[in-house]
Amino acid sequence: MSTALSASSGTQGENTAFIVLISCVATIGGFLFGFDSGVINGTVDGLRTAFNSSEAALGFEVASMLLGCAIGAFLAGRLGDLLGRRSVLIISAVLFLLSALGAGAAHASWLFVAARVIGGFAVGAASVMAPAYIAEVASARYRGKLATVQQIAIISGLFAAFLSNYLLARAAGASTEVLWLGQEAWRWMFWMQAIPSLLFLALLLVIPESPRFLVVKGRRAEASAVLTRLYGAVEAQAKLGEIEHSLAQHQHRPSFADLKDKASGKLRGIVWVGIGLAVLQQLVGINVVFYYGAVLWQAVGFSENDALLINVLSGALSIGACLVTVVLIDRIGRKPLLWVGSVGMAIALALMVVAFSSGSLVDGRLQLSDGMGRLALVAANVYVVFFNMSWGPVMWVMLGEMFPNQIRGSALAVAGAAQWTSNFAITVTFPILLAGIGLAGAYSIYAVAAFLSIFFVIRYVRETKGKELEQMEG
Repeated sequence: MSTALSASSGTQGENTAFIVLISCVATIGGFLFGFDSGVINGTVDGLRTAFNSSEAALGFEVASMLLGCAIGAFLAGRLGDLLGRRSVLIISAVLFLLSALGAGAAHASWLFVAARVIGGFAVGAASVMAPAYIAEVASARYRGKLATVQQIAIISGLFAAFLSNYLLARAAGASTEVLWLGQEAWRWMFWMQAIPSLLFLALLLVIPESPRFLVVKGRRAEASAVLTRLYGAVEAQAKLGEIEHSLAQHQHRPSFADLKDKASGKLRGIVWVGIGLAVLQQLVGINVVFYYGAVLWQAVGFSENDALLINVLSGALSIGACLVTVVLIDRIGRKPLLWVGSVGMAIALALMVVAFSSGSLVDGRLQLSDGMGRLALVAANVYVVFFNMSWGPVMWVMLGEMFPNQIRGSALAVAGAAQWTSNFAITVTFPILLAGIGLAGAYSIYAVAAFLSIFFVIRYVRETKGKELEQMEG
């Protein structure tokens, strides 16, 4: 990637390889975000057995991480303004490690929930700080590409979790069977996350802080040194001047009060758009596929091993879809990718509803004909592809870049908290919907949200392609 980016760079002295390198370090947070989100997929049977959980309790255990995510995302935006982008990512790396060890070792439901909430703090913080850090160190010419790498990292983390779950369950015979050291396979699924957590922590210690944060804190010499390392001496001084001019329009440090329009006293329109993007990304139901994929495919007749293997396939397709976005996002822009993705998701979800509606219950399990089973499987993977070439990466790209410098941290806090709160609501209600109105009913709700997202993008979303962060308007 660095070669391609260098070829397109028109800035003499720009250290593109270094920018790509430090951006990739930040995206390890995305990898852990994905791994932590996806690992739960293969552990549901283990949790049900270990803690004797009801459907409602199981839904809460699966979704408990998301409570931490909402809090972590909300606090990260403000902590990022106070402590720095890199510092918040370092805190998240430590929390990822503690969560992985604790969730695997838990022998009571409340201990498991506590460990997952700690992991949620880490995921929430990484989800908003990694794209913010990338946006603040990268040039506008290829900022979209680098920020999209964050989603590739998220999906790679999901894929790694799915593959790890599959291999561990296969080695043990089932996720509930003993694997090594007298511990069940599902516990080892969580402990695997300790390895990338340690790597993330080590690498964060050697990358620089965001220069825009340093300017905000009055550390001009440090900001100049970082910008010089990124862009060369001449361009560094120009960018330093642009950042200072942008911030000079405000005579105080960033705060939540900046999110309100001074004239009307109401929340700025750009903040509402950020919240809308964050919420709609979840209302289309993507994390039902990620968190409950094994349950979903077992519900329509696949074995546990086959269901886990389907998850691996979905993860691989997701990575391929994100690579398409890397190629297109700085060429055609963010908005076209969003509305095309919305149309594709809406159609795929509608086809899944048709397939699930055709089934019949046998011993409490939905049975589909061979044809409808194939339709459901293909439509689900088409849906995953459209999501991961559009709303998956592009929503995070836009949240990282669409807000003016003065409100970026606070606006990210609000939008990130909205995203994870919606994620929690969708995830915790799925087992209840599954038992109450069935798969067809649940997916009808997600299909409606996908159709609504088409009109939201067309009406409210503004293109940010090619704009420097100092050009963003509130």
